[in-house]
Amino acid sequence: MSTNDSPEEPGGAGRPPESPKSPEPPKSPEPQQAPESVRPPQSSEPAQSPQPAQPSPSPEPSEPAKEAPEQPEETGRQRLAAGLWPPRVSRAQLIVALLLFVLGLGLAIQVRSNSDSSALRGARQEDLVRILDELDGRTKRLEDEKQQLEDQRKELENSSNQAEEARKQTIEKERQLGILAGTVAAQGPGITLKITDPTGQVQSDQLLDTLQELRAAGAEAIQINGVRIVAGSYFSDENGGVAIDGKKITQPYEFRVIGKPQDLEPALNIPGGVVQTLEKEQATVAVTRSAKIVVDALRAAKQPDYARSSS
Repeated sequence: MSTNDSPEEPGGAGRPPESPKSPEPPKSPEPQQAPESVRPPQSSEPAQSPQPAQPSPSPEPSEPAKEAPEQPEETGRQRLAAGLWPPRVSRAQLIVALLLFVLGLGLAIQVRSNSDSSALRGARQEDLVRILDELDGRTKRLEDEKQQLEDQRKELENSSNQAEEARKQTIEKERQLGILAGTVAAQGPGITLKITDPTGQVQSDQLLDTLQELRAAGAEAIQINGVRIVAGSYFSDENGGVAIDGKKITQPYEFRVIGKPQDLEPALNIPGGVVQTLEKEQATVAVTRSAKIVVDALRAAKQPDYARSSS
């Protein structure tokens, strides 16, 4: 045995000697947890050995994979519609809309009034001259009637025998009123208007328009197919014809008109007037001037039931 060998200690060969156990220190309160920034990450589950990756099961054919729907991008028209509806109207916008409505209404009325004279704009120069002459003739007739009434008033004022002069004027006035009322026959220059309607398209309103045009041109006495026309005459449609004051008349419709022929005939032939309107209905219109027209159809004088003369 060498001198360098150390004696064996109990507990096994070659084991270092155990240090004596020190007494356990008293338990101190648990130290505060360190901030998360300095605490090491701890896993609640024990570490597992890595396993080989397994392929994910493919989805079953009966349940296709659901994808999140993509929102379609809005077009410019959709953004404009979203900005316009629902409308956001302010008080100022309402006032502006009202002003624009009034302005548009005024423009529409102006355009309509201008379009009323479109027929005259397309008329020939000869037609315009004839219409102007007709208007001048109407003005002259009204001035002559005014002058005649003034002369009668002066004669009554200056006459030495006012009673006799009043009687003469009364007889003349009665004759004039009898012509207008249809109780007295009349004759004088004028025209004859004959309307032939083989297709039966002429209605009562068209005959009434013809009558009104003749009156406006200065007709003083009118007779249609043996019926005297007065202020209270009316037209109505009957089966296969037209009735005047309840008396049916058939075509051809013949107008006998007393008045100035130079005014009556042009009034019927103006552009868009009576003749053109009737010809559009496939009717034939013939106008004949005459130096003597006889209107002999009479109306019975009707005695008023309640009205009495105040003189």
